[in-house]
Amino acid sequence: MILKTERLILRGWRDEDAPSLFKYAKDDRVGPAAGWLPHRDVAYSRAVIRTIFAGKETYAICLLDSPDEPIGSIGLTLKGSPERPLGLHEAELGYWVGVPFWGRGIATEASREVLRHAFEDLGIERVYCGFFDGNTRSSAVQLKCGFSFHHTNPNTRVIMLDEVRTEHINSLTKEEWKRGIVH
Repeated sequence: MILKTERLILRGWRDEDAPSLFKYAKDDRVGPAAGWLPHRDVAYSRAVIRTIFAGKETYAICLLDSPDEPIGSIGLTLKGSPERPLGLHEAELGYWVGVPFWGRGIATEASREVLRHAFEDLGIERVYCGFFDGNTRSSAVQLKCGFSFHHTNPNTRVIMLDEVRTEHINSLTKEEWKRGIVH
């Protein structure tokens, strides 16, 4: 599936995207804020593409005029886990964008399109999205997309970083979205 916005193409990840992924995911300002380690080499990025980014609803974020160079990633988790349970017709949104593209509204634009897709095409009724204390950029994106506070997890174990953080979880229902909060 390919999703398009005014400035972006959201498409599936490919092996040949590994150098671009590494270029942006190696920056230590990106991953740790979201709870993952900076990428250490192109082979590691390729492994992430083949495993974590292999999900059906995980998309490479590309500028419309550069569809072969991902600058970030966005996706929906449709199945929960014991640590992060999801109900029927619920999903969790996650995203990141490379540092050179911060402050341009790219994460917000991509998120709005993925939310539209979730509610209109996938039959999702509620989407959750979280951010760790201090990640003001992610918090701002969620507010711009219409999310509202749901709960706080003061002791979230961040496995990849081997630490505990406070995580704030927001949510957006299909009905809130329909009322025009986000579009």
